[in-house]
Order: sequence, then structure tokens, then C-alpha cells
Amino acid sequence: MTLRGLSLPRLRMFAAFGLIALPLSLGIGMVRAELTGPTVQDRQITLAVTRYMREGHISRHELNDEIAERTLSNFLKTLDVQKVYFYQSDVDSFDVQEHDLDDLIRRGNTEFAFQVFNVYQKRLNERITWVDQLLTMPFDFTVDEDIVRDPDTAKYAKDEAEAKDLWRKKIKYDLLVLKATEKLEGQEARDKLSRRYHGLQKRMGQLKQDELLEWYLTAMTTSYDPHSTYMSPSTKENFEIQMRLNLQGIGAQLQYDDGYTVVHKVIPGGAADKDGRLKKKDRVVGVGQGESGPIRDVGDQSLNEVVDQIRGKKGTIVRLEVIPYGTSEKQIYNITRAQIELKEAEARSEVITEERNGKTHKIGFISLPSFYMDMEGARLGLPNYKSTTRDVEAILANFRKEKVDAVVMDLRFNGGGSLTEAINLTGLFIDEGCVVQVKDKDDQRQPYNDVDKGVAWDGPLVVLCNKFSASASEIFAGAIQDYNRGIIVGDPQTHGKGTVQSLLDLGRQIFQVPNAPELGALKLTMQQFYRPNGDSTQNQGVRSDVILPSLTAELEVGEADLDFALPFDHIQAATYARNDFVSPGLVEQLRAASAKRTTASSEFDKVRNRVARYHEQKNRKTLPLNEEKFLAEVNADKEEGDLENEIEKEMNEQDRPVVKKDYYFDEAMDVTLDYIDLVKTAGARRLTLSVK
Repeated sequence: MTLRGLSLPRLRMFAAFGLIALPLSLGIGMVRAELTGPTVQDRQITLAVTRYMREGHISRHELNDEIAERTLSNFLKTLDVQKVYFYQSDVDSFDVQEHDLDDLIRRGNTEFAFQVFNVYQKRLNERITWVDQLLTMPFDFTVDEDIVRDPDTAKYAKDEAEAKDLWRKKIKYDLLVLKATEKLEGQEARDKLSRRYHGLQKRMGQLKQDELLEWYLTAMTTSYDPHSTYMSPSTKENFEIQMRLNLQGIGAQLQYDDGYTVVHKVIPGGAADKDGRLKKKDRVVGVGQGESGPIRDVGDQSLNEVVDQIRGKKGTIVRLEVIPYGTSEKQIYNITRAQIELKEAEARSEVITEERNGKTHKIGFISLPSFYMDMEGARLGLPNYKSTTRDVEAILANFRKEKVDAVVMDLRFNGGGSLTEAINLTGLFIDEGCVVQVKDKDDQRQPYNDVDKGVAWDGPLVVLCNKFSASASEIFAGAIQDYNRGIIVGDPQTHGKGTVQSLLDLGRQIFQVPNAPELGALKLTMQQFYRPNGDSTQNQGVRSDVILPSLTAELEVGEADLDFALPFDHIQAATYARNDFVSPGLVEQLRAASAKRTTASSEFDKVRNRVARYHEQKNRKTLPLNEEKFLAEVNADKEEGDLENEIEKEMNEQDRPVVKKDYYFDEAMDVTLDYIDLVKTAGARRLTLSVK
């Protein structure tokens, strides 16, 4: 049972003191003055976005009534995914204008977004008033009643009576969750809920004009495909930080928690970590600049605003007013900003020693969370800009010195990144040839080749993937499989994202000058990529040679599960030279040996049982609000662990080790050892080309 009653959220971005700003949580009420309406700049941005969508999107889909219908649906989900704020009559009034939206957006007119948002404000302000009233009332937890957990099944309330009853159930559910997960009851639980709703109310009250424009234009762009999005200037900045894996600040992450700005994590090796005073769960209540600048209270500021104040040039001082966790006394910490390297997001490695039949084998294990590249550094021609390929090449050089017998590349939870890095990284393992083929909206096809002769690793290669391995990960895995260069092990298939996005800086595109105004960016799906064999990875992903039972395989998080995903297709195969590291017979032997082990494994048997229970729970559309039944389900989940929560925790795990040594890892190592033995037995030709 998923206590939050929602599907697994996407990978989260945590706000950072010099890191990444957490997106505003949507669908929770706020009080604020109405936004006045679109500006001249909003119109300029909208015209640019619609133009580039029309001219550049791979689907060549017109901005028409179909896109207008999708846009409205997307926008309402952004604001009210659980259908707890709007009345059905509100939605009906929006529907009247639905088929005008394409014409309005085409003219740069985004007034409809403000109209909908202002109705939303009115409704959620009413709901916050109800929350205050409900938190003073008693609840009967012995009554047998349910709350709808599935947004697709939920319906908008027809009138105030229906809406109030829905919110009565919602608060009742919240109280049960707090009792089950945090052991909070009575006034303590009610106070926490009050802080949560009013804290979130304050956050939405700080919504900026460019954020609303981002939501609305993204509702339109994602009507073409799930990956075309408009980024406001602040979102664009955060995206670039993720790609270059460094910034200047103090090296800590924060998030908004029940009305407070709270430290989520102190980055190892960063300025705050070296200072030693700032800790996880500390509250930040004020920020000052320099050694003597006044401390500004941040209690009424948005998370983005707090982050902006704490970020700054290395060598400068920021003063934090902090309430340490577990205390009520304020402290002032002066911390000197520094360059921060996001080490946990870059390639890391470990040499694993495995024993089999009295013989010792060395396995070089690489954990790669993303395909990162400092795009700005590359554009400027900086000699040492951050690059996935450079980092992995250095790791492989060390593996050669260590004389490892095989390399395992772990791409689980790797959501992709730079296409250039995917191509270059593949080139470390193949001599030369097509890595990926790309087709644009005009059906023009272009192969992208590894043109650098030689390899950085010439022995057995195993690639671990799961359903969260996407985009650039799939380019790499698909090419490795097509070249018979190594084996793919993991979930039945990868994510299935087979499209290529380009990031268009709108200021530079519009004004064509170096110091153009910052207008954000359009991440536009302009191409679809295909494996050397001609198959698109779109929707189907890359299928594993050896499938291991797992929890991630069961979640509805693949490309095919997303709204408006582009279809799979196939083009002519490229000409490329296959290796003989993999053959159908070898794969069958690996599968049989692994299946025998996993079938007999009690740990994998637990996985299969949990998967069965997960599907049973997933098919339920409601959750009980009878305390005895609710807690019984929670306790049953505790015995097995909540599947979605567990995967989410693993995705956001702090200080994640390079290698997590568990039953899954053990089986992956057994498959690798089998592979080493079979390659030797079959006499497969090791690459004899020059090593890079």
C-alpha cells in the first residue's frame, strides 16, 4: 500500500545551497493576490516556443484542437492532479474555451493560464479554510469508508457538500498516515498537518509569473511528446548545473518541510561539510551576505529565493541563521563559498574480488548515474571541461593496471543526459563504426559514428540496466548489444526513451547577440534515435540478454506509460562490424544458469511474492479509512516493505556506495563469472586493436 496514494514520483531534484532548487509542490492550496496577467515578454516567449515547436518538432504535429485538448488536460493535472480543488462546474467552464486555446497560444496569448490559475486560487483558499475547521473537529476512525487513491478514477466534486466530504476524508487519511508512519497522534498530528498546509499555502503564494508561464507552456509542449518542455530561467540554470556537475556555493541541499526550510543533506567535501557546523535537519531561518551584512528573515520566502541568496561566487561569505535540529536556539554560521564538485553524480568505480572454483577473479565495477557534460565549458572550448567519457576512460586505465577480468557498467537509474557522451563512451568499447542513427522530422537520417580507432577496454563487458535506464543509457546499451560487444543484464527492458532533445536558449535565438536577455529555454524533441540494427529504442527500450527478477520492472514508469509518447518504429540497419563476444548459444547458457540460481533463491522468491502483492494493491482504486483496516494494511506492507517507497528511497539514497552488495549484486557477479568462463571456453576473439 502506497501511503501517499499516488504512483511513484519521478526522480526528485533537491534544493541546494549552491545546488538545485526543488520544484514547487503542486496541487496544494495557497493564498495569494491574483497574478495580473501575461506581460509583453510572456507573449514574446510564447510566440518563440510555438514557432520552434511548429518548425522543429519531430512529429510535425500542427498546433490544433487536439493539442489544445491535451494542453488543457495537462494543465489541470499540473494544478490539481487528484481532483480535490476544482468543482466539475469549473472544469466545464474551462472546456467551453478548450478549442480556442490553439488559436490563442499561436498568437502569443496566455491569458487562459491566468484565468484558470485564479479560479484555482479561489478554490484552494476555500479548502484551506476547511482544513482549519476540520483540524478542530473529532474524527470517527471506526467507520467503514474509503478514499479514492487513483487520480484517473477520482471525479471532481459537483458541489460544496461533496467537496467538503472529500476534504473530511482527505484530512482523516492524512492523520492515519501520520499515526502509521511517524507515530503522531492527537494535537501533535493536527499541528503538523496545519503547518504543512499553511506552509504549502505560503509557497504557492510566492508563485512567480515566469513559473506559471513555465507550467502552461510545458502543458502545451508535453502535448506533443513527454520530453519537450519550456524551462524558465531558473529551471534552465538548474538543468545546466546538473549537466556540468559543479557550481559555486557552500555545498548543502535543502528542501521545504512542513512550513520550514530544512537541510536535507550536507555535500561531502563541500564548504559546509568542511566547516562542520551545519547538519541534516537543521532549519535555515535567515540569510546574510558578507561578514557583517544584515540577516534577512527567510520565513516568507520561496525555496528558490533562499537558494539564490545562498549561492554565490567562491571566496565570498554567506551568513546563515540556523536553528539546529532538536533545539530552539538560533545560531549564526559564517561559511565561505567554494567551488563544489557533485562527486556522487559522476562515474565511480571499485575493483571486486570474486572466488570461483579455487580461482580468484577481479571485476572492475563502474557506477554511472548520468551521462554528464559541461555544455558551457565544451561550447567555450575549455580544455578540461567535465565529461563522462574522460572520467570513465581514466577508470578503465586503472582497471587495466589492476588486470581485471571483466568490466561491469552499472546504468541502473541512469536517466541519460548528453548524446555526445553516449557516443563517445561507446567508443571506448568498440573499435569504430555507427553507435546510433538519428532521424529528423523530414526523415533525413544521419549515423553518428565512433571515429576514434582503438578501445579503452578489450575484454568481457556486462551492462546492468533497469526500467529507469533511459535515453543515453539506451544508446550505449543498444550499441553494445548490436555489436555483440557485451551482455545486457537486468529488467526485461529499459525505459524506452528513443528521442533526442535540443536545448534552445530563447534569448540567444530571438536576439542573436552574446548578451541576450535571459528568457529561459525550450527543450525540444527534434530527432528520434535508432540502434545500429535499425530498431528505435522508443517505447520498447533495450531488452536484456539475462533477466533478473526485480521490483523496478513492475512499475509503470516506462516511456510507454507516459501520455502522448511517440510510437516505436524501425529504419534500415547501418553497416557495422560485429564482435564475437556474444552468441545466441552463449546467451542461452547464461540465461539457464541464472534462472536456475534465481529460482532456488529465497531472496528472489521474496521479490516475486512482493511483486504479486504490489499488483494486488495497485489494482485497488481506494484505501480504507477505518483505522483498524488501514493499520492492518500498513503493517502488512511493513513486513514486506512498500515497493514504491523502497525504490524511491534507493533512487534518492544519500552517500550511495559504488557497489551495493546484496542478493541482486551477487547474482550479477555470478552472471559475470559465467560470462568470463564461457568466453574463454568458446575462444571468443578478444579485441586486438590498439588500446586508447
